Amino acid sequence: VQLQASGGGLVQAGGSLRLSCVASRRSVDMYAMGWFRQVPGKEREFVAGVSFVGSGTNYADSVQGRFTIFRDFSKNTMYLQMNVVKPEDTAVYYCAAKITHTRDVFTDVQDYAYWGQGTQVTVSS
Repeated sequence: VQLQASGGGLVQAGGSLRLSCVASRRSVDMYAMGWFRQVPGKEREFVAGVSFVGSGTNYADSVQGRFTIFRDFSKNTMYLQMNVVKPEDTAVYYCAAKITHTRDVFTDVQDYAYWGQGTQVTVSS
């Protein structure tokens, strides 16, 4: 499967942004998916994950209550709604997918086999 992430950009602190990740195959419902982010010199970190059925979610503590991950199966698309963004949210954001038939949400980079190209999010103070 190929993933295409988009929606990044420059936003002021306190503002909102929505990232999208489109999967190339219609069997996206067989994939658990997630968002990760990375800044230069640091490891890629988990942001949010969603189960293959779409009902299970998990968030990093740093974004809990501000970000929402959800899927639109009719569009083969996963989203990350980012609200009340902070300068520390600045990073390249990557979407990822993992083939699974369980209802688990996956939080480790090593769990995911498929990755999008990344989209830059910059939050100004």
